[in-house]
Amino acid sequence: MSVDTPSDPAPPNGFVDTGTPSSLLDEADPFVRLSGWGRTAPTTARMVRPRSAEQTAAVVRSLGARGGIARGLGRAYGDAAQNAGGCVLDMTALARIHGIDTHSGTVTCDAGVSLHRLMEVLLPLGWFVPVTPGTRQVTVGGAFGADIHGKNHHVSGSFSRHVESIDLLTADGEIQTVRPGTALFDATAGGMGLTGVVLSATVRLHRVETSLVAVDTERATDLDDLLSRLTTDDHRYRYSVAWIDLLARGRSLGRAVLTRGEHAPLDALDARARRTPLAFRPGRLPAPPAHVPRGLLNRTSVGLFNAFWYHRAPRSRKAELQPLTRFFHPLDAVPHWNRIYGPDGFVQYQFVVGHGQEEALRRIVRRIAERGCPSFLAVLKRFGAADPGWLSFPMAGWTLALDVPAGLDGLGAFLDELDAEVAAAGGRIYLAKDSRLRPELLDGMYPRLADFRELRARLDPQGVFSSDLARRLAL
Repeated sequence: MSVDTPSDPAPPNGFVDTGTPSSLLDEADPFVRLSGWGRTAPTTARMVRPRSAEQTAAVVRSLGARGGIARGLGRAYGDAAQNAGGCVLDMTALARIHGIDTHSGTVTCDAGVSLHRLMEVLLPLGWFVPVTPGTRQVTVGGAFGADIHGKNHHVSGSFSRHVESIDLLTADGEIQTVRPGTALFDATAGGMGLTGVVLSATVRLHRVETSLVAVDTERATDLDDLLSRLTTDDHRYRYSVAWIDLLARGRSLGRAVLTRGEHAPLDALDARARRTPLAFRPGRLPAPPAHVPRGLLNRTSVGLFNAFWYHRAPRSRKAELQPLTRFFHPLDAVPHWNRIYGPDGFVQYQFVVGHGQEEALRRIVRRIAERGCPSFLAVLKRFGAADPGWLSFPMAGWTLALDVPAGLDGLGAFLDELDAEVAAAGGRIYLAKDSRLRPELLDGMYPRLADFRELRARLDPQGVFSSDLARRLAL
């Protein structure tokens, strides 16, 4: 079966949209301003919106000296999908689901299809995406390019582990079908769009009986208690994540609310819920105002929120049934939630350190608490084995992600110090969320970086694919 999106969204102002492939760049409007979801490090670029693989290839063959980069729904937090002075290809018009095999559990779709759209179509058929991050407003192409991970990495790995093939448009304007186990596949998984434009993918799915998750919730009194619970029990759950209070200090350092779950079986539902067990009903709340005053999120306001959130959570609750959207994507219910950080935007900082580096993790958490970083969206997870992608972020160990207002005094220097701690512990920073890492630290974080650069130089000697991230980090 094939499925079209319900409607083809209109291009934002500044996008080029034409049915003539050769005129896409010729008729381009002046440069438009772009930033990541964190609303930091904005730059300007010419934007085009191809509507087919042929149009995309025509654009790639016509790119100028500054090259181009593919962009999906703009949920990379940093500068990975920006290209100052060059071209950015909005891929969201390539949004067709070509086929669903309900026997083997696979879907083949264009790279511009969002995870939200896949859930709309697949859940009624009893299938769910194999990996989802904290938002479903991510395209399949973006999910592969960033090799996204979710709450199930400790058992399922990253998104690329579930991809059977991709169609990739390379720098010469040709389309290749690329499969796992090849150098090009591993370079593209997590390669941030720098090896080519993903046009379509075939993805293996996960069978579910309902659209609910059976969730266990418990409080951890401090960081050591949290790590112990995750180490002891995580293998019993498909999904696991901890919200962590990064303003708590002393004996409460690293206190957390741990939520873990499994897809609820049909027999866990009451008679009424069994009438529509696979219903997908995402909620929606009012959006924050367009102009939020600077400084609204500070140590006092976030500290009060964190204390409330921690004490509001049950000490222990078992098998609470929650809708998928509440468990996986609570912030998706709030349109433009990134506005709450004010006009300066925010930095999402995510790192991972390996097992055996728990003391480094404790030092970093302690430093964040002592610095008083006002983060209310901070999560800690336990990763499983590293993924094959050369620039894939996860490795076996502990990952911490936190949001910090970008206008915080001295933030840049403080995060530079944390980068050094992460690097010294053999860890790494997540490129899909980064907009500020110093390039000299990157080689030690990603051991296959030299292979990635060599492959890029060989396949794309003219630098057809480029981005602000690529230039900043010399990728």
